[in-house]
Amino acid sequence: MKAVKPKKNLGQHFLTDLNIAKRIADTVDACPDIPVLEIGPGMGVLTQYLVEKPRPVKAVEIDSESVAYLHENFPTLKDNIIGEDFLRMDLNQIFDGKQFVLTGNYPYDISSQIFFKMLDYKDLIPCCTGMIQREVALRMASEPGNKAYGILSVLIQAWYDVEYLFTVDEGVFNPPPKVKSAVIRMTRNEVTDLGCEEKLFKRLVKTVFNQRRKMLRVSLKQMFPGVTPREDFYTTDIMTKRPEQLSIQQFVELTNYVGEELKRLELIK
Repeated sequence: MKAVKPKKNLGQHFLTDLNIAKRIADTVDACPDIPVLEIGPGMGVLTQYLVEKPRPVKAVEIDSESVAYLHENFPTLKDNIIGEDFLRMDLNQIFDGKQFVLTGNYPYDISSQIFFKMLDYKDLIPCCTGMIQREVALRMASEPGNKAYGILSVLIQAWYDVEYLFTVDEGVFNPPPKVKSAVIRMTRNEVTDLGCEEKLFKRLVKTVFNQRRKMLRVSLKQMFPGVTPREDFYTTDIMTKRPEQLSIQQFVELTNYVGEELKRLELIK
């Protein structure tokens, strides 16, 4: 079967450097003895090294042409090539509710959505590795006080330790992307309970970073539509900070602070 033609609408950039493919595949070794799910295998440049490892491997691919190519060239995978949209899948069904490693050369235009989905299944995914746009990788691994620190940084680092492993140049892809790429690894930390209401935590983080240049005393007003918090609500020291200055723990404390006022105003139960 002839090679698959990369499709722009699917954000396909096929990796051509076998050495880099093997290095990416080896990132899953940090979480041994559990199955691997690869997203977007394309023509299997990464898959060929994953299937050599002594563990079950499944691959999910939305492109029907790539699915046909994989069936022909990876007969050992048989029924483990899933021709579906990862973002619409129930991940509990992949390995019968068992934990697995997530990896892949992720489509850049939906990488953030992939990681938000990972967070929804965080107890099922103790390790996530792979290649993404370098700018996104820097955001995910960024620390407070850095301009790259944002929504992804906070929501992911609340549950995962993030490692920026190495940079990948544009020339090792077909077609070459217009940006550099990076390989990352996320490993579940020991946190089992944030210490605040998780949905409110997400909402608050997204709200304040959507106005990241403003002080919290300004951006937090969006959390109180049509009502005014108590007189001294915005007078605490943290209200003069901008979101990029806050640690994960400070976001947890702020969530509890805001949550108490929302309950007082009967905006949440």
